Amino acid sequence: MLNGMRLPLLIAALIQLSTLPSACGLVAQPSFEVASVRPSEHEVGPDYNNQITYSGDRFTGKNVTLKRLIAEAWHCQINQITGPPWIDRNEFDVEARLPAGTGNEQIAPMLRNLLVTRFQLKEHSESREMRVYELTVGKGGPKIQPAKPGAAENPAGSGFHFRGNMRQFADLLAVQFSIPAASDPNTPVRAGGTLIPVLDKTGLDGTYDFSVDQRPEPGTDAFTGWKRTLEDQLGLEIASRKAEVPIVVVDEAAKVPTAN
Repeated sequence: MLNGMRLPLLIAALIQLSTLPSACGLVAQPSFEVASVRPSEHEVGPDYNNQITYSGDRFTGKNVTLKRLIAEAWHCQINQITGPPWIDRNEFDVEARLPAGTGNEQIAPMLRNLLVTRFQLKEHSESREMRVYELTVGKGGPKIQPAKPGAAENPAGSGFHFRGNMRQFADLLAVQFSIPAASDPNTPVRAGGTLIPVLDKTGLDGTYDFSVDQRPEPGTDAFTGWKRTLEDQLGLEIASRKAEVPIVVVDEAAKVPTAN
């Protein structure tokens, strides 16, 4: 039996324990050390915008749309995002500094937090069945190897150069596949067809740095050219499928971000 002295102490301890769940729930959201978000002074249009770069402790977006930023923050492709038309049209400049010791996996949560605080972004996720391309490793195995940690970018070789992970490569292929067949090899052809999601199913981790001999061929669309390049030079395969694809639906967002 508890005596009179121990009972008040027990009640106090139970009160302290009852407050722990709410206290533990107050987890600080990861955020950039400092960030600037403002409408672009000079809009450049869909053929040249949406440039995002990571360099040291810097995250930079030049003439990026909100749709492009959401795609980066949620690790999806632009055609997996739906919302008001302006989110794929209005352009912004973003400059942010990462806290010391930030890992690559922490950047997306920081960007999501930035979009919520500056654009008052409200979204929800759902899935839809649609046509997709699946990027997989070929039967003979990959012909590329991850770059060594800390290795500088190596743009050696002619043709098309890429550095990044396989998810980013899949994102790039989605845009490349929308380029129509060229009628004149001396005239550049821009992406403009229907964007179809490319899903990374390779299971390959790490950062890759490679160049491929990829040149437009008259009468050959980009998908056909890349399919050959993927198989012959990279040991990868691409195939069309119907699949359930996650979609980010933008419910609300401010056209003008809050002050820096």
